[in-house]
Amino acid sequence: MTKTILITGATDGIGLVTAKKLAAEGHTVLLHGRSKAKLENAAKEVGGGPETYIADLSKIADVHALAADIRESHATIDVIINNAGVFKLPNAKTAEGFDTRFMVNTFAPYILTEALLPILSKGGRIVNLSSAAQAPVDLQAMLGQRQLDDMGAYAQSKLAITIWSHELAQELGENAVVVAVNPGSLLASKMVKEGFGVAGNDLNIGADILIAAALGNSFANASGKYFDNDSRTFASPHSAALDADHRAQVMQGIKDAVARLG
Repeated sequence: MTKTILITGATDGIGLVTAKKLAAEGHTVLLHGRSKAKLENAAKEVGGGPETYIADLSKIADVHALAADIRESHATIDVIINNAGVFKLPNAKTAEGFDTRFMVNTFAPYILTEALLPILSKGGRIVNLSSAAQAPVDLQAMLGQRQLDDMGAYAQSKLAITIWSHELAQELGENAVVVAVNPGSLLASKMVKEGFGVAGNDLNIGADILIAAALGNSFANASGKYFDNDSRTFASPHSAALDADHRAQVMQGIKDAVARLG
């Protein structure tokens, strides 16, 4: 049975490879990117005339507009893959004063997904991109009151989305499957090349596990879990994600940030 699947950050890297594979299987793929030219090129690579959506996820107005555009075009969608992410940036502050890593990697997926929940099909799936790089969240940094280095901001934003994935799974219960996935360390993405200066490993490693998370039977009863593709198994995230007080503080921090963003 074919599905309607949104992939953010689908113009290159893991997102593009995932989109190509899903489209080849006959699924309806909604491609998101922040560049019109890159989206057009990605659509050609994917083939079949996929829908494209332009939005800069570091800008709250774009996130809201993206959700509105999707809801206007679709009565239901089956899978949301929150793949878009940033690591190293020349300017890591948003107009509202937040670290852009938290905005793109945590807040935007939260806002977009919450806005799309009313059209997510019963038993639909939400796949959130986590990372092997996870660190306890500094709430002041999350709220833009303290500056972090690139790795610190990235790792904390990834723990935050992992925590939110677990909490959303509890909230939605049997209505949806929500998983956080580390697609594999140092894959050959633009982010890895720019951030670490290495070519990286085969992107298919990441794409294949995202497809499994989106559609596969092995994830059907995995809501709330974290999958580590480095060890190829469901695993415990960073110990801070298992601390109830830290989870509660992070969730309150996300909600406070989202309220400020409007």
